[in-house]
Amino acid sequence: MDSRQIAQSRPWLAVGQEITDVLGRIDADAFARLVQAFDDPDRRWFFSGQGRSGLVAQMGAMRFMHLGRMVHFVGEASAPSIRKGDALLIVSGSGETPVSTGFARIAKAEGAKVVTLTHKPAGTLAGIADVTLHVPVGESKQFGGSLFEQSCLILLDSVVLGLAKQIPEAHKLMLQRHTNLQ
Repeated sequence: MDSRQIAQSRPWLAVGQEITDVLGRIDADAFARLVQAFDDPDRRWFFSGQGRSGLVAQMGAMRFMHLGRMVHFVGEASAPSIRKGDALLIVSGSGETPVSTGFARIAKAEGAKVVTLTHKPAGTLAGIADVTLHVPVGESKQFGGSLFEQSCLILLDSVVLGLAKQIPEAHKLMLQRHTNLQ
């Protein structure tokens, strides 16, 4: 069965294949630099993104919170100001969204580290960032930027998985944080 037949009869397999193709093109060294950016468990992290990329950033922030990390989503009423020693992760497909590039410039001016996931490695945001993970999405049969967003969520989940392996009883601790059973 060719890919067109699969897409028509089993669209979930077509989506899965597109994600697999993108993840297969991720640069392993760049991913290692992304993981390394999260080495300090005491660093405060701020997550941001606009639109659906922002929703992915929110999901990523929650996963890092479940690891016991100090995380905030930019724009939430309870989020403090970013300062020196903090870090900002921005999910932006275009790497040009004015709000996101503005946040990155503010973070850099304050002395914070800036990390981005983008499919435009030569974009403005990548030029500001200390760490850039290029998410090499190409043509997709999916709606809008879905492939980029799905790939970013899986990549952030992969970072969390790697960090969790370094924490004894990580899953038990996550459940305690998630259900407030502490």
